[in-house]
Amino acid sequence: MHPLDPLLKKNRAWSEKIRKSDPEFFPTLSRQQAPTYLWIGCSDSRVPANEICGLLPGEIFVHRNVANIVVHSDLNCLSVMQYAVDVLRVKHIIVVGHYGCGGVRAALGSQKFGLIDNWLRHVQDVTAKYTDHLSCIRDEAARVDRLCELNVIAQTINAAQTTIVQTAWERGQDLSIHGWVYGLKDGLVRHLGISLSSADDLAKALKTSWEKSTAILENV
Repeated sequence: MHPLDPLLKKNRAWSEKIRKSDPEFFPTLSRQQAPTYLWIGCSDSRVPANEICGLLPGEIFVHRNVANIVVHSDLNCLSVMQYAVDVLRVKHIIVVGHYGCGGVRAALGSQKFGLIDNWLRHVQDVTAKYTDHLSCIRDEAARVDRLCELNVIAQTINAAQTTIVQTAWERGQDLSIHGWVYGLKDGLVRHLGISLSSADDLAKALKTSWEKSTAILENV
């Protein structure tokens, strides 16, 4: 028996179940992809975008990486964003972190993990901006969770600053960027109070120090 046989068996059962309940589901799905949302989330296997939002395949476009990071040198993420914005014409980009994120926890600690340490430098940059605030949180789990929130806010602003989003706004495209965090313990999503729909929104966010202030999180 091949070690992946159980997955193939479950796939056949899933396909059969879908086809019985809706014979036109797969034929319809194969002919189109018209999602309204782009989800930029963490690679964590416990955070499935479709299931969390109660959406079917084809309804949400997804990019995932460790610690849901958006950086201007990551051609993988930028390529997904450009396709989603320019071709699929999504209306919403949602940057979604999750509480208890292992990547964020690693960025807070001193342990070395190898190649991924270079990637997590981006989260450490966020940590450095909030050192005083984070140091006031004595409970380690609470400190990690707060950094998860702060990281989402920073990455949401990063997404809004990409040439992809900036160009879309310049041509008048209806596009908004949002920051969410997901709770593994209750399955609920929390909006972090940051939604940017224009260059003016971004300018105001930067002017009021979204990226440098933790006050917004106290009011969510």
